[in-house]
Amino acid sequence: MKKKKGSVYNPEVELAKGATLDAASYDKTQKIKVTAAKVTVGGIPGRAEISGIATSRNDASINGCLGIWLSIFRYMRPDGTTDHVAGWNIMLPLKAGQTAATSAKAFAELINSGTRPYRAAAAGGKIKIVFTLK
Repeated sequence: MKKKKGSVYNPEVELAKGATLDAASYDKTQKIKVTAAKVTVGGIPGRAEISGIATSRNDASINGCLGIWLSIFRYMRPDGTTDHVAGWNIMLPLKAGQTAATSAKAFAELINSGTRPYRAAAAGGKIKIVFTLK
């Protein structure tokens, strides 16, 4: 955290900052699409939807995986300090016949067990990611 001289905290601006959510499928039959691409400091969640049954991973490549990326960003806290939030690349290897709901749950478990300031919830094939301060 670094405090900038002369900077003024504007909650509307700072709470709207956040990570850009992006996703990709490297599986032949299971797909993922982002339905809300910004995970904001102010609590607006990013959302993605998974569909289809997985073909699976059969080698050491990224084939048969789903990926989610949360971008790097900075925001100012009310005390004038600036927080830098690191980006996060999450790859999920799939098993043959894995359902969309199982994949969403697996992503949520990975995110919730991580040390980054994000939490996730899965419902069916949908995943919701929020920014949280620990």
